[in-house]
Amino acid sequence: MPVEIRVPEMGESVVDATVGKWLKKEGDPVKVGEAVVGLETDKVNLEVTADQTGVVGKILHKEGDTVGVGDVLAIINEGAAAAPAAPAAAPAAAQPVAAAAPAAAPAAAVPAPAATAPSAVSVPATPAPVTTNGASKATPVAAATAGRLGVDISKLAGSGSGGSITQDDVFDAVRRALEAKAVGTSTGAADYDGLGAPSGRALDPRGEKRVPLTRLRQTIARRLYKAKHDTAMLTTFNEIDMTAVMDLRRRRQEEFQKRNGVRLGFMSFFTKAVVGALKAFPAMNSEIDGTDVINKDFYDIGMAVGTERGLVVPVIRNADKLSFAGIEKAIGDLAAKARDNKLTLEDLQGGTFIISNGGVYGSLNSTPILNPPQVGILGLHKIEERPVVIGGEVVIRNMMYVAVSYDHRVVDGEGSVRFLVRVKELMENPEQLLLEG
Repeated sequence: MPVEIRVPEMGESVVDATVGKWLKKEGDPVKVGEAVVGLETDKVNLEVTADQTGVVGKILHKEGDTVGVGDVLAIINEGAAAAPAAPAAAPAAAQPVAAAAPAAAPAAAVPAPAATAPSAVSVPATPAPVTTNGASKATPVAAATAGRLGVDISKLAGSGSGGSITQDDVFDAVRRALEAKAVGTSTGAADYDGLGAPSGRALDPRGEKRVPLTRLRQTIARRLYKAKHDTAMLTTFNEIDMTAVMDLRRRRQEEFQKRNGVRLGFMSFFTKAVVGALKAFPAMNSEIDGTDVINKDFYDIGMAVGTERGLVVPVIRNADKLSFAGIEKAIGDLAAKARDNKLTLEDLQGGTFIISNGGVYGSLNSTPILNPPQVGILGLHKIEERPVVIGGEVVIRNMMYVAVSYDHRVVDGEGSVRFLVRVKELMENPEQLLLEG
């Protein structure tokens, strides 16, 4: 009896995914529990496994398709000799795409031009859309995007679940319209170079290729754009004398590693210092929900980690209750999972404050960007020997520039400055961390 492979539940707030890579092709044998296809979501990648032993029959979605929870990805037939079985009615998302068309644009929010509303785009004829009671079945995001870009959504055919019109369908219509104009004339075509929208520009024959943004990069783009435009973000800077922490690490490193099995790094000191500063200035440990502020009495510290796929922010839960060794072990475990692409949604969800360390890449200074709804993020940078004046004398010290970005809707300038000064005080007197952190 044929068994359907469906898109599984992927966690809170994750409702769709992109088909990343088929690990099996039609006609391949497969065992129970064996991975068949990889899916990319906004946050993590996951593999969908087979529920029965048999042969992969019909594959219903090609790589790059957007699929929703519950969509049928493929059919598995029983027995090694079973022929591939076609479903009674293949979803619209499985419709072939013309070979000459470039890759579909990523699904990301596109800002409308600042000065004037976009003129209506004449969309090439497409099959009639699936309708219910005469109304086009379009997702809310697709309808809003079509309105901003002036696309007549009634002329679109849906490629989403059940024939619904998705944001990708809107972007594809804009791309086709731009290509049609490009063939007829070299002027007059609107330029849709927003976040993820296709520009319609012809590729340079000397060497260019169009590569769709991954789901993770689309999410990064949307969230950064939202942070820049939907928050009152400001940044304040300071510098920290890291000499005392470096001396303490040199003196205690061997004993610490022998006792705990992990090295004593800088991030455990900064985590303790941040927790101490958050306790002194609790507004930095809050988030905005509409017109309300939610104050947190716990400290879940996100650690920004760079991976080959992009930046991810796994979270250390209840950091205030962890020892230095506990923090170092948590950081090591999350970093390893990030490198091996094994982070789960639980690892990434939540967080009350973020620490981002650009110093590991050599950054001397930068402006970290908020991750809404959080209202604060601390940026760390490269440690450099610099001459400083102490007690009227010029001495060489190990100095680091630090920056904290904050949402001025919740945190005032005075609070942010004093928060950063408190982090500085704790780091320059690390023995206080045993009490304050």
